[in-house]
Amino acid sequence: MLKSKGTNFLSEINAFFKNNDASKAMNSMMDMISGLNMSERTLFDRSTRFNSKYSLLQILTSLILFPCFMIRNPYNCPQTRLGSMIGCGKDVFYRFVQDARINWRKLLYRLSLQLWTRIRVRSDHKNCTTCLIVDDTDFSKTGKRFELMGRVFSHIEHKSIIGFKSLTLTITDGISQMVLDFALLGKPGKKGNFSMTAKELAGRYSKTRPEDTAVQERINKYSQSKIKLTIDMIRRAIRKGVRFRYILADSWFACADIIRFATSRHIGCDYLGMIKVGEKGRTKYRFERNDLTAPALVKLLKGRKQVRYSRKLKCYYAVADVVFADTKVRLFFIRRGRQGAWNGLITTDLKLEFFEAYRIYAQRWSLEVVFKDSKSLLGLGKCQARDFASQIACASLAAIQYNLLSVVKRFNAYETIGALFRETCSGAMELTIVERIWGAVMEMVIAVTSVFNITDEEIYDAVINKSEELAHICEIYRLKMAV
Repeated sequence: MLKSKGTNFLSEINAFFKNNDASKAMNSMMDMISGLNMSERTLFDRSTRFNSKYSLLQILTSLILFPCFMIRNPYNCPQTRLGSMIGCGKDVFYRFVQDARINWRKLLYRLSLQLWTRIRVRSDHKNCTTCLIVDDTDFSKTGKRFELMGRVFSHIEHKSIIGFKSLTLTITDGISQMVLDFALLGKPGKKGNFSMTAKELAGRYSKTRPEDTAVQERINKYSQSKIKLTIDMIRRAIRKGVRFRYILADSWFACADIIRFATSRHIGCDYLGMIKVGEKGRTKYRFERNDLTAPALVKLLKGRKQVRYSRKLKCYYAVADVVFADTKVRLFFIRRGRQGAWNGLITTDLKLEFFEAYRIYAQRWSLEVVFKDSKSLLGLGKCQARDFASQIACASLAAIQYNLLSVVKRFNAYETIGALFRETCSGAMELTIVERIWGAVMEMVIAVTSVFNITDEEIYDAVINKSEELAHICEIYRLKMAV
């Protein structure tokens, strides 16, 4: 059952599913879908067969509305109000999501870019910094018979789990977030067996498909490195006409290939992400003819008394322009308290100042909110079909559903009717998710990091992914902003 536990402070779409009543989400989605240019030729590259009772568009629209009727999967549909309205059985939906000919990546882009265009033409968007955000999340599974199933390491649970990794690309302007692309991955491991036994591998579901199908193309890239797939996804977004200022990512993606790729684009974008500074910070940077690791560089800057204090962020920081991957980059080092642990940021934008870099990078955590909302409210990663095509289809549907609700949320809660009423209505406008993350973190990071000697990144993770345990603190901040 899709769960809804009331209003979550750090949630973007939770308000659409209050008290397990999703009628608000249904009306909002239908209004938004009716304004989209959706034709079978553009979405599916084919038309419905003349003897089919239900068109491809009817089935797609019904699947998009599943969360609005609290439908977890097609098996439950016939017993629901939606099932009685459309009058079809579960097999209609199962055949649709298993169809290897449907190019879900193309379909997701077709709809997402139409929604993004509605945002891009708004006057408030022109003053925002548009960023692409890349990160991965776990799709944990309980069975071992799924197609391409294997074990992956979960950085959330800090152990190996049965499931997939979903590498996701989103776009944000600091107000709204939208999913543009994703790839489901597995890690073959040193033995190439995905950390599975021979018996487990033999028990996995398998299916032969033509090489020219969209799903087979994804399967062929299932074992590729996240770095290569990240570059492919960003390159694809640029070809689709997506324009952005920064690529945001955590320390795992701060490598030479992505840095070189970002600086070689003709659209004028830059990379901004975390780097490892502690004991794991072994990457060397060229600084004044010397190759230094991040800890050694921090020690040198401290010795030269180039560490400053920011009253806005209430932290110590240092800046160094270095060379990495034959590219000039700027490093920011941040520490809370005199004895706190050091964080690090890297950017290819040599004109970016510390406060602005910190503020822009905070937008990266909006993707964690996308993951959390999509998993808890839209069933992301919960698909129990063994067919890999169904896994791709269900993840794509969750992305479409989130994008629709995100745009509705923006128009209803984050924006006023017009510029004439902007000032009078500003007190009633809802804080965006980025503003809530920023405010909550500024309240908690300053207090907690200096006491427990932990980094800002750990606080971000706790605020977003463990917000139930911190609910009372988030509620205090929410009430404080309402005063």
